[in-house]
Amino acid sequence: MSGDGIERRLKLAEEITREAGRLARAFFDNRATLQVEQKGVQDFVSRADKETEALIVSRLGLECPQDGILGEEGGRYDSKGHGDGGHAVWVIDPIDGTANFLRGVPFWGISLAFVHEGRLELGLVYDPMRDELFSGRRGYGAHLNGQRLRVSGVENPKRACIGLGYGHHKPRQGHLDAIEGLLEQGCDYRRLGSAALGLAYVAAGRLEGFFERHLNSWDVLGGLLLVAEAGGEMSDFLKNDGLHKGNPVLATTPGLYGFTAKAVGFE
Repeated sequence: MSGDGIERRLKLAEEITREAGRLARAFFDNRATLQVEQKGVQDFVSRADKETEALIVSRLGLECPQDGILGEEGGRYDSKGHGDGGHAVWVIDPIDGTANFLRGVPFWGISLAFVHEGRLELGLVYDPMRDELFSGRRGYGAHLNGQRLRVSGVENPKRACIGLGYGHHKPRQGHLDAIEGLLEQGCDYRRLGSAALGLAYVAAGRLEGFFERHLNSWDVLGGLLLVAEAGGEMSDFLKNDGLHKGNPVLATTPGLYGFTAKAVGFE
């Protein structure tokens, strides 16, 4: 795929993400009327998730009919409704942080990523509550509303704060051990409820790192591209078919990768 093709997709994705953000924000402002389904323990979905994803899929289908799409709520399909596109695929999380969203906690976002020939090319995370659009292209940097991003550069754990995620499908002891491992070394932590925004915050230098024992590709690919382009270090999420099966996630400012991996028990 040509550089022009990638750049066109980036501009399109920025436009679509903002449009989807306006729709999701309207649902957030009227969330008391939403019907909510429970997919698992502390795992929810609502009309807001489904309609926001449908908007993104519709726009991408019109503008990039040859590309596949992998969406959290809609499954896998290409322009004809079969498969996930293979060589070129968009990965979508229409509302990352749905539990926050449904509780009225204004920390949730929309995540898009574009993978071509197995390589992550584009990543976007949009926070409609703050009108913050984090976007990046491989080799061209990461930006927040047009301003270049860099990871914090902190190397001392006693000055650092690591974002931690937790899913109820994993044993809780591992999460508790990660907290203990960080606190023992004087490192602070946050559990904010959105992996996509957590990773974007690492790229922006607001956190020194983010770790979770298992996530799906739609949760993290947009944010991982941002961290990479902001100068961070991260685990190889796409190995062993992470696109479809998910993987552990560790992303940090470079000077703290080894420390964080050891502290949280990442292998």
